[in-house]
Amino acid sequence: MKIDLCFSPFELDELALRDKNVIVIDVLRSSTTIAVALSNGAREIIPVESIENAVKISGSLFGDVTLRVGERNGKMIQGFNLGNSPLEYTEATVKGKSIIFCTTNGSVAMYRSRFAKNLAIGSFVNMSRIVDFMKEVGSDFVILCAGRANTFSNFSLEDAVCAGMMVQKLSQDKTLHLQLTDSALAAQALYKTYGRSIPKMLKSTEHGIYLREIGFAEDLKVCASIDTVPVLPLLVGNVIKLRKDETRSTESASASTTTLSA
Repeated sequence: MKIDLCFSPFELDELALRDKNVIVIDVLRSSTTIAVALSNGAREIIPVESIENAVKISGSLFGDVTLRVGERNGKMIQGFNLGNSPLEYTEATVKGKSIIFCTTNGSVAMYRSRFAKNLAIGSFVNMSRIVDFMKEVGSDFVILCAGRANTFSNFSLEDAVCAGMMVQKLSQDKTLHLQLTDSALAAQALYKTYGRSIPKMLKSTEHGIYLREIGFAEDLKVCASIDTVPVLPLLVGNVIKLRKDETRSTESASASTTTLSA
């Protein structure tokens, strides 16, 4: 089982990921937000790589069941329904909705991975579920970090550390015969350095500092939590959904919560 890793999608040929197993990571905040949205009952996520495509697609869908969401420079796009804060994606807001998803980094990485054989969206909040899925598939994977557009290196420390945590957890399973590329080993080393305190690490990264400056400090707490949203977002056709068995489990949990509240 070979684990390869790409620190940014921006120089990546889309066809390079055709028929590969891919995990896309955008800790701050797309991967986290998608997990929260689907956990709270969103019907599907449609990732797009540009605002123009988001507007075009939304024009062909029913307005009352569709949300246009996303951000530029961390802030909600003008005229859209939601930004990219996981705290906005409550059950009351997203349940049953199709979400057209357009962000600076995360949705671009997802869109460029659309030809993958298997594509899952991972973050700290669903770490164990993603690792279990990789074990279940049991073959080679590429972990694709969303990185940061408009920077010299396109590198994102939080995405690399998250990827390194996945590699570390896989490495701890002695039944697996892993082959790690240099980039996977580098991410694992970064996790061993920064993984002792994920909240502290997120606060210190470039994007973490920026999000705090523009009023999203609470988002960092959500994004730093481990296994709090144990769902598996998978690309099905051109949309991201929960796997059918997980959809039923989520609906059952929601129904139980409603009964208890009543």
